Amino acid sequence: MVPFTPRGKDNLAAWMVARNDGVEYGRLRVYRLSRQMLVFGPTQIENRINQNTEISRQVSLWDQGGSSVLWGDLLVIPIGTSLLYVQPMYLRAEGGKIPELKRVVVAYQNEVAMAETLDGALAQLFGGSTVRREEAPAAAARAGEAPGVAALRALLAEARQHYENAMTAQRAADWARYGEEIRRVGDLLTRIGTGSAPRP
Repeated sequence: MVPFTPRGKDNLAAWMVARNDGVEYGRLRVYRLSRQMLVFGPTQIENRINQNTEISRQVSLWDQGGSSVLWGDLLVIPIGTSLLYVQPMYLRAEGGKIPELKRVVVAYQNEVAMAETLDGALAQLFGGSTVRREEAPAAAARAGEAPGVAALRALLAEARQHYENAMTAQRAADWARYGEEIRRVGDLLTRIGTGSAPRP
């Protein structure tokens, strides 16, 4: 997934995804955003994250005593007619070689949330409690949601689970499993994006 900004500007102009599911494998799909709408680009979202008082305080605390904070890639994920931004935060101890995932930051419109897990950050941002993947469809049905919304929640829950599995594999230096889990996250995000993203 690659976001694009206009030359000399920071706002988001387009978003490209490389498909890796079945017969669509290898195909590129580009979504162009309306010029009448101002959509935050990666740099603008990263600035918002850095300006968040809770996050900046935590980063300053961890950056002391020889440890260093490392930021992972900012993911731009289209959901419906909106965009969700996800960025992991790692901590590398002095003399350590493998960074440890410490926090996940999620941004949506003008809101930013940080938690120890992606599930926790999403719960902070949108309210409600975390739900296990196998419970998501049943919980949605009990809440009287439309089938499409229930299916979207189930896909998001599954993507969250694979993301957590990838972080566990990373801490264990199991790079084969890490790559497989990240690939599955990409598959699920592609399914979510191509099913309900802005028109290409």
